[in-house]
Amino acid sequence: MFDAVKTNARSTRRDRLMATLRGEPVDRPAVSFYELNGLDQNPDNPDRFNIYTHPSWHPLIELTREETDRIVVRGVAFKEIDPDPIGHLAKDETWIDGDHRHTRRTVAAGRRTLRMQTRRDADINTVWTTEHLLKDVEDLDAFLELDLFGSEDMAIDPTPVYKAEAALGDTGIVMIDTPDPLCLAALLFAMGDYTVIAATERERFHRLLERFSAVLSAKTEMVAKALPGRLWRIYGPEFASPPYLRPALFREYVCRYVTPMIEAIHRYGGYARIHSHGRLRDILDDIAAMGADGLDPIEPPPQGDVELSYVREKYGKQLVLFGNLEVADIENLPTPQFAEKVKRALHEGTAGEGRGFVLMPSASPYGRELSPLTLKNYETIIEIVNKL
Repeated sequence: MFDAVKTNARSTRRDRLMATLRGEPVDRPAVSFYELNGLDQNPDNPDRFNIYTHPSWHPLIELTREETDRIVVRGVAFKEIDPDPIGHLAKDETWIDGDHRHTRRTVAAGRRTLRMQTRRDADINTVWTTEHLLKDVEDLDAFLELDLFGSEDMAIDPTPVYKAEAALGDTGIVMIDTPDPLCLAALLFAMGDYTVIAATERERFHRLLERFSAVLSAKTEMVAKALPGRLWRIYGPEFASPPYLRPALFREYVCRYVTPMIEAIHRYGGYARIHSHGRLRDILDDIAAMGADGLDPIEPPPQGDVELSYVREKYGKQLVLFGNLEVADIENLPTPQFAEKVKRALHEGTAGEGRGFVLMPSASPYGRELSPLTLKNYETIIEIVNKL
């Protein structure tokens, strides 16, 4: 189990996280509730699409604020966390139909008109794409002729990071969030169309990735220089993980384009964490070879295909490991069984030599009403960690 290092003074939560990133001794393993940070969940916002107004959420928000090592996500490179490469070209229409908010987008691309549509439900904190922008190779060719990203997208604004850091004080840190080129590319398609085109149209697909990479790499350099020494999360590599694509294409579509982003982050003293759900075994060597500093969420089988102990033993000296609690277990397992999962993750994540471990769920609940069992299991995480 974890051997606590005695210190002369109790670490602040910020100190604990930064020491973990540097591979230094800590008084106990850090614990994060991932998307839940107690800063961005606002129960006082009356928007009907804000699920956190429900009273069942309030104790968990308070628990997160008071007891977790808070990691707050902020985008800096673009106006929104998720970049919009065609926002300056698109016509968007939004309307509400009962408890559903719909957005339709149309883009003129040569002789073709590209269309997509999304839906958000009032009681579920997620957005579904009901129609994807690109449906076939001809759509892709038309998209490649567009003037991606507007002039406003070439500026950066570090203000959101400074504001969040001021609000957090010594209770946590800010994590800079960015997609990789593959993420921007894959989300243009329905998943089935993406996997076929990525596997069979490699020259076209590289042209698409290169268009995104030119902007993302430049913006990563700019942000890393303006905000040195921060933790980053790069999301999107999972789109090239098995079973979606074979490992050789992970090296083509992820390593080729993400490695320069990691190198830019490192040039200014930052830490690069790779986000990849699902199966990891066949791509762990490649993630390590890129020079990544961290990995999340390291899902346990059957969601993933490797045990946390394996990742710790093989890659723990290089990578800070974030995980490995499954959100479905938090929501569904009886508390005594869930407590054993927590203890096992703590043991495997800290056993032997390693750079560091942050106990963390794979995601967060997204329904309006939080069940008493879910709240109890979150409380159990804190109770077990505090005993260390």
